[in-house]
Amino acid sequence: MALSLEDLHVEDGDEVAVEHIPTALTAASLAYDDGATQRFESGGDTTYVEHGRPTRGEWYLDDDGRFWSFWPPSYRACYDLRWIVKDGKVVGLSFIEVGRQSRFDGRYQ
Repeated sequence: MALSLEDLHVEDGDEVAVEHIPTALTAASLAYDDGATQRFESGGDTTYVEHGRPTRGEWYLDDDGRFWSFWPPSYRACYDLRWIVKDGKVVGLSFIEVGRQSRFDGRYQ
């Protein structure tokens, strides 16, 4: 049986466990505060749409279980993932860029 977000018992701000990252990313499209959206595919592709313009990239987990995104031709970034939970329900993900601490909050659509 596949894991669903309803099966998780997490609190707001908890780190997404390595084994839950694929489920967290592919559960649904994410909408960001600036109006952009992003869809992660189980095969490692991702599409980010900003102002109606799609950009295609890739996501993967490295050998240490860290989440990375790659945007051709050369932008690569590593993020810590944290759950956004409201009223006991998982509603989104926070992406915190390692080393820069830039934070992007996405809510499931």
